[in-house]
Amino acid sequence: MKGLILSGGTGTRLRPITHTSAKQLLPIANKPVLFYAIEAIRDAGIKDIGIIVGETKDEVKAAVGDGSMWGVDVTYIEQDAPLGLAHAVKTARPFLKEDPFVMFLGDNLIKDGITSLVEEFKKEKPNVQILLARVREPERFGVAELSDGKVKKLIEKPEDPPSDLALVGVYMFDSNIFEAVDHIKPSWRKELEITDAIQYMIDKDFTVTPHIINGWWKDTGKLEDILEANRIMLDCLEPRCDGRVDKSSEIIGKVIIEKGAEVKTSTVRGPAIIGENTRVTNSYIGPFTSIYFDAVIDGSEIEHSVILEKSSIIDVHTRIEDSLIGQNVTIIRTKRKPKAYRLMLGDSSRIEII
Repeated sequence: MKGLILSGGTGTRLRPITHTSAKQLLPIANKPVLFYAIEAIRDAGIKDIGIIVGETKDEVKAAVGDGSMWGVDVTYIEQDAPLGLAHAVKTARPFLKEDPFVMFLGDNLIKDGITSLVEEFKKEKPNVQILLARVREPERFGVAELSDGKVKKLIEKPEDPPSDLALVGVYMFDSNIFEAVDHIKPSWRKELEITDAIQYMIDKDFTVTPHIINGWWKDTGKLEDILEANRIMLDCLEPRCDGRVDKSSEIIGKVIIEKGAEVKTSTVRGPAIIGENTRVTNSYIGPFTSIYFDAVIDGSEIEHSVILEKSSIIDVHTRIEDSLIGQNVTIIRTKRKPKAYRLMLGDSSRIEII
């Protein structure tokens, strides 16, 4: 069995962060979300993984390499344009050949992994196994309508959802999926939808089995999803200190201080993680905060936020919370006159001022 991870999307809902960074490499608890997908597939016993890449291919390749750090073999598959999940399957056919495979959307995170689900697929041998989860906003997802425990219909992002059962971004297929992707037409979004391909298989009496997951799952496509995923994964970590903490600092609860990090005259209340070579001085880092590598936090307070690499937050006396701060960002307090807000913001930015 093979693995196929989709990492070619542009992440429009997370702009401006994703103007300069692949959304699948945004860190959750200081680990790129894509890495969780690789680990989940590896832990299910699958060693041969293809990764669909697009515009951010160089960045993804630099982060993942050949897969040897996870003990897997990675093959990169270029998709000319993000033309839908079914198009990605079609593009990957030379890699997948006739083997069954698990397809994992690279910005999805399943806390408990997929090992038991892959074992179930291997044992039962359906043509397709889909994962479903109950969600509050089903109109944001592909939605399943079930009848007597069987999949009756799939609809992609319906205006009037027939149920609250959303397709989780993990699918398992045998080689019959290629017949389906060859027969469907582009949707109104001008994409080849995987929901249409699976619906084709339902209509042709292939075996499509649903599995409703009860564990935690998140599509990390929006700011609030990133923050929730970060909160959940931080709470799973074991505290450790590989950096330096001076005697005038206080570390409370589940906190990870990574190699080369330094905490001085500060309080860090977990769950939280301070990344490699990051310096925290005269500051308060509150629960559910991840600060990535090579950052500087001085004279500031941060809580329930994700701070990316090489950013600096200096002398910001009002607490920063519920925020995603991109890489190489500088936030400082100035004494310049006249007093005014001086902002440089990317497309689709949002800023709240008090």
